Amino acid sequence: MARLLATIEHAVKKPIWDCRMCGQCVLHATGLTCPMTCPKSLRNGPCGGVREDGGCEVDPTMTCVWLKAYDRSEKMPGSWREEFDDLRPPVDNRLQGTSSWANLLSGRDKAVPAGWLPDEPSHGG
Repeated sequence: MARLLATIEHAVKKPIWDCRMCGQCVLHATGLTCPMTCPKSLRNGPCGGVREDGGCEVDPTMTCVWLKAYDRSEKMPGSWREEFDDLRPPVDNRLQGTSSWANLLSGRDKAVPAGWLPDEPSHGG
């Protein structure tokens, strides 16, 4: 069932938003722009290499994903527009290829690996 849901989700979201099936969709908070389309997979904003014309430093033929996201977020309803500035955790690569819809319903999209939370004790040296 999970595989079927992921297939349906990808069939819907890929042609519209170029979905990369990260399993932790944040389209609603990024002006319906998938941050995973950034060549650097940046989830919290642009890198320091955005060109003066708004082009991507990695692929100058494309506009910076985050400039598009900002412009689009300005047109979103209030609560979604406000989420644009939220800090998102790094993508959990264990969820790659899974359905973000199923992960949202189960809470799996919010679960983070050990060591990601600042209040967790460090087990390093």
